[in-house]
This record gives sequence, C-alpha cells and structure tokens, in this order.
Amino acid sequence: MEKLTEEERVHEHYTKCHSYKEFENTKEKLNSYYNTLKQLLLPYQSASTGLFSCDNVAFVRDNIYCATAVWALYLAYQRIDDDNGRRYELEHSAVKCMRGILFCYMQQVDNVEKFKANQAAENAFHCCYDARTGATMGDDVNHLQLDIVALFILYTVQMIESGLQIIYNTDEVAFMQNLIFYLERSYRTSDFGLWGRGSKYNNGSVELHGSSVGAAKAVLESVNGFNLFGKCKGAPWSTLWVDMDAHNRNRTCLDSLLPQESKSKSVDAAQLPMISFPFFAVDQEELRQVTLQHIKKQLEGRYGMKRFRGDGYKTVVEDTTRKYYEPAEIKYFQGIECEWPIFFIYLKIDGLITGDHVQAEKYADKLDFVLKKNKRGFKLVPRFYYVTAESIKQERAKNGSTYRKSSFELPDENPIFLWGQALYLISELLREKLILPKDIDPIKRYIPLPERQKVSMRYSTVDSFVGDTVVQISPVVESKKMVDILSAYGFSAQTMDDVAPIEIWSSQELQSLCSQLGRHKKLGLSGRPNRPIGVLGTSKVYRIQGKTVVCFPLEFDTGDFYMAYDINMLIENLLFSLQFVARYWRMPRRPLFVFLIHRSILEGDRMEPILQVLSHFKQGLWNGVKVQLGRIQNFVASSVIETIDCVYPKQDDFESTLLSMHKSALDRTPSNQDLTMLLGKDNKYFYLKLQNDNNEQEMQLALALCKRPLGEIITKLFNFKSGYALTIILEEVLRRRSLSFDMDRGTCRALLNSINQWAGRKKLWSLVRYTAGLCRKIVNSLAPSISAVLIRDKYISLGVFGCKEHVVNNPLPPGELADLLYDICSANDIRDTCVQQELILHLGQAINKYPKRFDNILQIRVGWLAYAMRIYLSKDNSDCCVDDAPQNQENVHVFLREGTTDIANLSPSKLKNLLLEVFSVNLDTEMCCLKKKQIFGALNRSPPNFYSKVWLVLERSSAGLMINGQQIHQQPYLSDMSENEVTWCVKVEELFIINKRPEFQYLIKETLAIIATMLERNDELYFKSSVDVDQIADKAIKLYESSRTHDYDADQKKLDLIGQFCSLPTGEVILFITRSIVQTFLDDGINFRSVNECTTS
Repeated sequence: MEKLTEEERVHEHYTKCHSYKEFENTKEKLNSYYNTLKQLLLPYQSASTGLFSCDNVAFVRDNIYCATAVWALYLAYQRIDDDNGRRYELEHSAVKCMRGILFCYMQQVDNVEKFKANQAAENAFHCCYDARTGATMGDDVNHLQLDIVALFILYTVQMIESGLQIIYNTDEVAFMQNLIFYLERSYRTSDFGLWGRGSKYNNGSVELHGSSVGAAKAVLESVNGFNLFGKCKGAPWSTLWVDMDAHNRNRTCLDSLLPQESKSKSVDAAQLPMISFPFFAVDQEELRQVTLQHIKKQLEGRYGMKRFRGDGYKTVVEDTTRKYYEPAEIKYFQGIECEWPIFFIYLKIDGLITGDHVQAEKYADKLDFVLKKNKRGFKLVPRFYYVTAESIKQERAKNGSTYRKSSFELPDENPIFLWGQALYLISELLREKLILPKDIDPIKRYIPLPERQKVSMRYSTVDSFVGDTVVQISPVVESKKMVDILSAYGFSAQTMDDVAPIEIWSSQELQSLCSQLGRHKKLGLSGRPNRPIGVLGTSKVYRIQGKTVVCFPLEFDTGDFYMAYDINMLIENLLFSLQFVARYWRMPRRPLFVFLIHRSILEGDRMEPILQVLSHFKQGLWNGVKVQLGRIQNFVASSVIETIDCVYPKQDDFESTLLSMHKSALDRTPSNQDLTMLLGKDNKYFYLKLQNDNNEQEMQLALALCKRPLGEIITKLFNFKSGYALTIILEEVLRRRSLSFDMDRGTCRALLNSINQWAGRKKLWSLVRYTAGLCRKIVNSLAPSISAVLIRDKYISLGVFGCKEHVVNNPLPPGELADLLYDICSANDIRDTCVQQELILHLGQAINKYPKRFDNILQIRVGWLAYAMRIYLSKDNSDCCVDDAPQNQENVHVFLREGTTDIANLSPSKLKNLLLEVFSVNLDTEMCCLKKKQIFGALNRSPPNFYSKVWLVLERSSAGLMINGQQIHQQPYLSDMSENEVTWCVKVEELFIINKRPEFQYLIKETLAIIATMLERNDELYFKSSVDVDQIADKAIKLYESSRTHDYDADQKKLDLIGQFCSLPTGEVILFITRSIVQTFLDDGINFRSVNECTTS
C-alpha cells in the first residue's frame, strides 16, 4: 500500500472530522424535529384509527398533511443509520393514518356508486370523521370537496412510490380505481371548494372551482399505470387506469378558469396548493406566474393571506348562529377579512422547491413575525389573525394599519392547527436540506413540464412529452375487394384478417371492457361508468389478456345516427379528430389512428373525397397535421402501449365476458349494416318501394288518410311510394301507438329506420332528420360536446326560438339530455331535435378549434342560434323575419320538401359550415345593419367589455336600472360582487334571456354601452332616478321616426319601425341614442356628483 503524504493525511483526517461533525449535526437536527413531532402532532393521533384530531373531529385534509409531515421526517431519517427505531415508528404512523382515511372512505363505498351516477353534494365522501371510530360525522358540514379526495390519492401514490406499503389487497385496489372514476368528471362538478363554503356569498350554492379541477387534473395525469402494490411487488391488475380524454377535459377546463378561482371568486388563496406544492397542476409557467402574482397582489397582508375577498369566517362581525349569510351580508366583511399565515408556508415551500431563494427567505422572515411559542418553546402556527372590534373602523380606512390578534386568543380554538403545523415542519425540513424536493415528491410533480421528458417518469406516461406530434394512420377496409379498389388508385389498405393476430375493436367494445375496471362484487362496485372513450383513448395500442388490440375512433362507430351519410361531414370530423390528437397528445410515443373505411364510403360520388384525403396522408401533411401512412403491424412498436389486465382475480369469468362483448360489438359495427344490404331483395322491408319524388297527390292522400281509423291506415300504408307521404302516415301511427307497434310487416321504428336509411343515401336531409326525430335518435357524443362548451366557461340553453328554454349550466347525462331535447323541441318541429343535436356537436368542435369566435358570448341559446342561421340564409332585409318551423301537421309536407331555404334541408357538413360563418360575423362584415344586429342578438353577443359597462351605469344610477322590464338595484350587487366577476356577468345575462326580438335585444346592449361611454367621459354625471334602458331605446326610435323623410327605399318600406331603425348605419343609431340619453338627463334634471379633481381637455 502506498504511503500517504503528510498533506494527504491531514486532508483525510479533516474530511473524516468534517463528515462526522456533519453527521452529528444532522442527527441533532433530526432528533430536534422528532421531539417537535412528538410534542405537537403525534399526541393527537388516535391509537385505534390512526387519525389526527384535537377534538375527536378528524378532518381528512388535516390528516393527510399530518401523515405527510410524519412521512417527510421518516424520509429524512433515512440519511442516517443510527435512528433508534424512529424511522420504523414514523413510517408506520404515516401508514396508519393513510389507512385510517382509507378505512373511513371504504365505509362509504355506496357513496362512490351514487356519485359516479350523480355528482350531487349528498352523494359525496365526508370531509371529516370520528377520530376514535372512523364513523361519519359533521351533518352541518358541506362535504363535497373534490380536492380532498385528489389529495388523498396523490399522497397514497407518493408514499407508495417512496417504498411505503399502504394498499394491501384487491378489494382496496378496486376501491382506489373507483376513486379515479369519482374524480374524472371534476371538470363538470360544482363543489364547495377547499373552504367548504361554495360561492363567496356562503348561501349554500356550489361552484366549479379551479383549485378542485386542478387537483383532479394533477392526480389523473400522475397515476395512470401506477402499481398500488409498489415497485416490483404488484401485478398488472394492481395498476390504476385513467381515461386520457377525461384528463384532457380537466386540463382544458383549468386553463379556461385560471387565473380566476370560480364565478364568484376572482382570486382565492386555495389556488396556491394547486399551482404549487403539492399538486403543481398548471402546465404553462406563464399562467402559473400570472395566477401567483394575482394572489399575492390581492390577498397578501402582514399576517398572512386572506382566503378571498369578502370572507367573513371568524371575523368579529360574523353571526355564528347562522350557517349561511343573508343577501348583501358580505359587504360587512370587506377589508377586515382574517389573514392566514399558512399561505406564507406554501410560498416558502414554493420558493424552496423552484429554487427561488429570495421568495423562500422573504416568506420565512414573514413567518417568524407571526409564529407563536408555547410554554415549552415550540413554535406554533396560528390558524388565522383577526381584526378586533375596536380596530374595525381603522382597518377599513387603511388596510394593514392595525394590530391583529391570533386565533389562539379565541376561547374555542384548538391548541394546535394541525394542517399548518404539519406544513411548517415540511418547510423546515426542506429549508435545512434534510429532505430534497425529489424526496417529498418522488413522482416528480415539481419538475416543469418541458423538463419532464429529460427524466424517468416510469410511474405514468401522461404529461411527460410535449412536441411536434406525428399521427400514425392505418387505413382498414372491410373486404379484399376494397383493398383491390384502393390499390388501383395507388393506396394500400388492410382488412381485419390482414392485421391478425392484432385485433381491431370499436370504441364501444373498449368502452364495454373498461366498464370492468374497478368492478367488485363484494364491495358492490359497478366499475367504470358507461362513458364513451374519446379519440385520445382510441389512439393507443392495448394489451388485453395477452391480446394486442387497436381501436377505431367513435366517429367511425356510426351506430344509429345519420351523420355518416354525409361524406363531407365524415371528412370534417376526421380532420377535427386528427387536429385534436396532434394538439393534445401528451405521451412520449406516437398516436395510432385507425382509419376505418366502410363499403358505402367508396360508392358513387363518395369515393373521390376519400381518395383526396388518402393522397394528403401519403404526402405526410393534411391541413397542418403531420401524418404517416402505414400498416398497423409496423406502427405498434412506435405507439403508446397500455396494458389493461387490471381485472381482478376470482371475479366472473373475464374471458367469456370479453368474448361476448366482442361479439355483440361486432354485430353493431357498420360492416354488418351495409346500406346496400338494408335495401336489397333479401331485406324484409324491400316492399317499401320508395321513390325520390315529392308526389303532391300522395302527400294530400297521406294527410287525408291520417284522419281515418288505425286499421285502415295500416292496410293502405304500403300502397304509398313517396318517402315523405309514408313518414307522415307513420307519424300518425306513432302518435296513436308507439315505436314498437308491430304492423305484421315490421314495427313502426323499423319502417322509419328504413326510410331514414333510404333518405340518407338519396341526401334528402329534411326527411332524414324528420324520420330520425320520430325514432328519437341520439348522437353518441352529445354529452361530451356540451361539456366542451361548459368547460370554456359558457352556458348553453336548449329550446326553440320564441318558446320556453332550458339552461344547461352543468353537464347532464346523455339520457337526460335526450329526454330534454325531445320534450322541448318535438312539439314545434320534430326535426329541431336533430338539428339541435347537430348544432351542439358542431359547437363542441368549434369552441375547441376557434375559441376567439365565441368572445363576448356568455350563453349560447341553441334555438336562437338556429334562428340566426336562418337569418343568415335569407337574401335581403325583407326576409329577415323568418318563420322558425311549421306549427301544425297540415303544412309539415311543405317544410319536408328539399330545396326550400331552411337549415333542416342542409347536409350536416353544410350546416356546420353555416354555423361557423354565422359565428364569424363581426362589425366589419359586409352585411346589412339589420341582419347583423339580428345575428348578434340571436347569438347573444355583447359589445366589448359590456358587463363592466353595465356595472359603471349601475354605480352611477342611485335608483338602479330597468332592463327589459326587469329592475336591478345597486344592492346587493355593488357590495357583494365585482365588475369582472363571472357571477355578475351571469346576472346581467339573465336580464336578456327573454323572448324579445334579437335586434332589439342587441339595441338595448348598444344603448347601455353608449350610456357607459358618456359616463366615463363625464365623471361628474350620475342618474338620480332609475334608468329605464328600454325607454331610452324607445325614445331614440321615436326621434328617428320624427326626423325621417318619406323618400326611404323600398326595402325599408317592408320593415316596421324597429326594423327600419336597426337597419340604419351605426353612426346614425349612435346619434339618435345619444340624443335620447341627453333628453333623459334633462328630464331627470342634470345631476352632478362631487369629484376629487376636475380636468378639462
């Protein structure tokens, strides 16, 4: 052995001493934190359930953070060997708490089933339990708080990833899988939020909260494919499965909500845990920073963060004898809201994890100012600081100017704020570098999105890749003959036999399989709800019980609806799906898109558009989407492969279930419903000798026959050759009997379906929609399309123009939507039920692809949208007032005729293009002013910054406003709301949901905008009396009437006075409205208010 030099011996001795000193220092620090934990947290852990509580009420959120703090210290003790058994104790204390929560949740297993079907507050998990027994409690507490369930799943996964064992058996695996289904629809579930109070008005109402949606989004993208039994211990059936399309909807919803928290809360401190530790839910750093600065600017104080503006909790003026507040009560809390130091801890942790040491030190110093010490010298985190009664006036006059008292000085306060104390311990461990971010977040949520692809994200493939997606496309046809046809044009394709042993399933088959996930007979769990699998889900390769399976998307699974009859619509849907996949694909490998080509697609003039699409595919680019054409076998290796073997042992025979599902799904696929077969000689309905003519004589005979006895109708029914006449007769049979009524040669439904298919081949779209409506057909993706609109913070209303409407502000189940549509629309024109379904479908796509076209539109009224489209089709001003639909059966045949100017006669693709054109209309569009106002009014479009302008007018109108005959007073709105608050916008919008002429509705909005502009420019003016906006608009019209000459053009002569006024150029309309406003000021007496400064310009 070589002898060391004197210098090397000195260096080695110094290193050993330094390492020893560092070890002793670390050990001393850990023992200090252990003593703190033993004094401040562990004494409050129940010996029976493992739950933490100061007063026997164990709040789940507090418990998760307590378990996390104990686990964090356990992780820190892993740095030393001589831990005196403390590491083992801490590990099992954390596990015991998490399993205690799991035990409490599993006692409410029935709530999972109820909540999956109906996301109502009464079906939610409780947020607090009895600490000794785990029994439910807190009947006076609002329990629906989705972020708590998300937090539990997140830390269960985090702890398992670090090596802890929390889930023990298949019962618990099945339950955890159902918790994922519990969270999947967070994007459409209004809850009470982190504070358990719902809206800021604390009136028992729920809201869609960004903090809840973000928590769910973070969890869904973190746990897909995670094995609940831990590293190298589990089987495929102990992994979690997540619907990627549900995750994407939550992500889209979150992006549209931020930086706001909810409709009533423009900012909320509850967003901090979501945008930072522990969820790190926001992908865009810029949006995260905007939200963070928004919180700091509006909520930060000397002692902590306010929860939100107008929060009355624990203020001295709050009436604690009532659970809910009275209207306008929150104005008493403005400026004296309690400040919560815990959010300084969140910001301190955020700085430590993101490397922002300036922020970390800043909030560490702020914390030192607000922490208290107990008799033993341990630092305590107060729950909040409140303004005393004698300081209220001073604090309202100058925010932050008074001394506040801590919550510990209140008689009913617990000795320890468990949530805050646990979080403080975690922050100190991070500050001392006893643990690192990767220790407390082993699934790497803290790593920014662009950098995640540089590290191993083994536990989940989701959200680890953002790049230039290339979509792999494999054409699949039904027969060898079709392969030969395409080959003649230079395109290769495969049949289902060619891809063997790979199987090709429909999305409905995959949906049926996924319904087995989480199913557990002993627990009474039904598994995944019957929800469609979206295009992201069908773009993966699946390993299922040893089989390799690929799926074709939902748009090719035409089912029973008629949209696929229109080849242009099919191509547009194909393009939308590919663009959607290219934009939202978040996985390291490429998507595989199976392009299913049916026999009917290559018939007649339908072939050429398909060949053009295939030509683009061959070139590798289609409308900006990069694609690669090839065989399925060649693409499997480069595709995302997901294993679905998580069907638990000792359940029903899964293999036989799988076979039966596959067989039933094959029976539903369009390959067995070829239209040529349906109308061929072997079909039992071939005796319907349908013809492509509008036989007026047969139509009249059909109308006369409808008045005869049923027996005579059935006898003569099959003598008719006109599809239109047959439909009228079958409608009468349906009215007297039902769709299942059998007329020996077939049921009423079967005959209508035959006519529907014949009409689809002949492109008789009015007849197609009429027969589809009579059969009560529903498009597959109706509910997801509604959700796509709602997650963009818009509302949608169903109904016919001029009739009663139903506002949908929360997504509805497909069955409920169908019943609603047919109940509202069928009485007027049965075709409207189908037209509105198509419009909803197109709206869902358009709002994703062209969100800017929906600016300044808060509520989309589908019946009014149909009216706007009819207006757009009209040729001149005289056609602007159109009849919406037939009103009785006698003239229905007139509307059935193809070629008449009505949207029901357009093909689905032309209807979609018309919708996009209507939403593209703006002030610069070359169109007559009247038609433009009618379209704006029917679309419910408002002038820019409209709601802020109405707020200003209300502020300057001491007696309130009268809009559309509805009075709105200053209170409680000015005290409870703010001008940019969504709740205020919704309130204003409600004033316009009446059945007045669209152009007059928009005229009222213009009038309000002009009033606001005058008030902005004349700060000293205000209205003393109530401002009747309708009256101002009426005066403007009368001023026009008195000033007009008799030489106006012929088109104007056809219009009434309102129509003539609205057809004037914009400048003239503004002139008359301004004169009317000035006249109103003069009639009311010009009123001036005092202003601090007067300036002239």
